[in-house]
Amino acid sequence: MALLTCNFFSESLGLSTSMMVILPQQTSTQIGLGNVSRDGNHPTLYLLHGLSDDDTIWVRRTSIERYVASMGLAVVMPQVHRSFYADMELGGNYWTFISEELPALARSFFPLSARREDNFVAGLSMGGYGAFKLALRNPDQYAAAASLSGALNIAKADSPIPDHRLIFGDRDIARTPDDLLYLLQQVNSSAGPKPKLFQCCGTEDFLYEDNQVFRRACEETNLDFTYQEEPGEHEWGYWDKKIQDVLAWLPLA
Repeated sequence: MALLTCNFFSESLGLSTSMMVILPQQTSTQIGLGNVSRDGNHPTLYLLHGLSDDDTIWVRRTSIERYVASMGLAVVMPQVHRSFYADMELGGNYWTFISEELPALARSFFPLSARREDNFVAGLSMGGYGAFKLALRNPDQYAAAASLSGALNIAKADSPIPDHRLIFGDRDIARTPDDLLYLLQQVNSSAGPKPKLFQCCGTEDFLYEDNQVFRRACEETNLDFTYQEEPGEHEWGYWDKKIQDVLAWLPLA
């Protein structure tokens, strides 16, 4: 595998930012890893960070590079600060960045596939919200999305977002494109493509009850939905374990 730190300028944010990228590499003599690289452009997982983290965190806290070595899968890990993957009321246009600019830039820099069946998104906590938001708002672009301990019910009255007014201002986001429950209904009633969804949350996680709300809503749809739960808190030991389940579940061609 090749691990790269990519520093670049974002037009939608109006500033320089960064992303970590894992690219497949075919090797035969590397000790301890069976690296695989597919012909052509690489299938890609966009892997999103949580509220207090950055683009380096998945590489620092998990063995994601080792886990994907035999899969021929590229991994793109962008930086979005505390934006909740939104065009912020008082901040940057992070939704425009993550949904439009980032995939186009990543494919211009690296040999990544643009085919829907080769594109996936996953994330933890705030990133779980971002992953489902990306796939449900752009079901024609992502074949599958996974949330690990996601903040999936942010439209409720007692929102768990500490920076809610900075991100969304005073507006009610219920039944808007920032509300995952609303997006779920829209995709379910649409005749268009529907992404596969994977959701997991530890039973001791402070977001467990919000995850149950989203789980029940998913179970009332006709989407291909996988749910897992087990004892676990909002911490990296749990996420390092569950990202392996996500990778095994991905519908790679």
